[in-house]
Amino acid sequence: MAEWTPSEKEEAYFLKQEAERRLAACEAAKKAMEERERQRLKQTHWMRCPKCGMELEEVEFRGVQVDHCFSCGGMFFDRGEVEKILEQKDPRAVRTLIGTLFGVGKTID
Repeated sequence: MAEWTPSEKEEAYFLKQEAERRLAACEAAKKAMEERERQRLKQTHWMRCPKCGMELEEVEFRGVQVDHCFSCGGMFFDRGEVEKILEQKDPRAVRTLIGTLFGVGKTID
């Protein structure tokens, strides 16, 4: 009985299969690492002021919950919050928002 030896094409096929398997495993590990890093950053920075790093607190502003830093006075908006404030019929809402954004501290009249 003759001993079986793979041809060059068979060896190349199996090497390619192994390389693709390793590449897929590497990509999966990379995605898992990126997700862990994203979660770590979220936990580290969640509700932290981007200016001074102190803790943010949610406060109601014109009926909308916004994030406010009592340390530096920054006010931070999540997606859609500014639009909700600007949709209000009260013309003072826009002036108050602008005054708050630019640190005036009171309504601009």
